[in-house]
Amino acid sequence: MRKVIFILSFVAFATVTAQDTWKADNAHSKVGFAITHLMISEVEGNFGEFDIQATADESFSEPNFTVDIKTTSIDTDNDRRDDHLRSADFFDVEKHPSLTFKTTSFEKTGEKTFKLTGDLTMHGVTKPVTLEGKLNGIITDQRSQKLKAGLKLTGTVDRLDFGVGGDTPTLGDEVNMTINLEMAQQ
Repeated sequence: MRKVIFILSFVAFATVTAQDTWKADNAHSKVGFAITHLMISEVEGNFGEFDIQATADESFSEPNFTVDIKTTSIDTDNDRRDDHLRSADFFDVEKHPSLTFKTTSFEKTGEKTFKLTGDLTMHGVTKPVTLEGKLNGIITDQRSQKLKAGLKLTGTVDRLDFGVGGDTPTLGDEVNMTINLEMAQQ
């Protein structure tokens, strides 16, 4: 009898803590950034090609992210500037075609808020970065009958820490990131 109770308890625990794979729906997600220009204005942009996956349970608690962003997909609505950003002066996309992020820790800060820390590799340099996160909600998609989670991640990185661009008075050092995600359970 004890053995049966133990097995049932183990199965129930395993079911409750089961981790699912979630993938960003790129059509409904955006990896955006903003940087100060000439110390008077802000230029915004985004990366159009990315693969963002997470493992998390059905309530999307304690997600573990793996991110791969194609640096060639940078878009600031100005072709000349984008070409310069792709050059060796900035992202050097020939040598560094991706920037990556992998979660190292998760801290719940409120009912729907959290801090996500991970290793960001950009321009061949890896440093820890902490992002503020908010879980906007979870629904069951009517078409797929699978869960979808909406999240917003924000944070700031110092581009000079990663060797992106030189020390210049025309650009701010801090890059503000805003990542809006719609994650689909796989």
